[in-house]
Amino acid sequence: MKLLAGLVASVALFGGAQFLHGGDGRSAAEEAAPSGTYRLTANGDEAACAVQRGAELSDGLSLLRVAPNCHKLMPGIERVKFWREQADGSVAFSENGTDPIVTFSVADGDGYESYAPATPLLSLNNGE
Repeated sequence: MKLLAGLVASVALFGGAQFLHGGDGRSAAEEAAPSGTYRLTANGDEAACAVQRGAELSDGLSLLRVAPNCHKLMPGIERVKFWREQADGSVAFSENGTDPIVTFSVADGDGYESYAPATPLLSLNNGE
């Protein structure tokens, strides 16, 4: 009988948690995940363009959409199609999913800073 009461209480607790989270089954971590839209700037310049991380294809590899005007920040970057996140948190943009055109490390605060190639220095921040 105690087992049945415990089971009923567990189901009620789970149902209540689902109700409070809107019933969509997402965890608090998933709800707090940053948006897939980023603002790319070069050398702290006011000129910027938008990049959008798309659907995940495999572990760490996602589609990437780069605005056409990004070529003004770094010629050739408009060709990238993939976002690859490494175990250390660094991110590489590539045209073919493997060979990086630009690589970013996690920056202080919210975002990334490029380290390869050395110039131009690019910053990637959440939001547009």
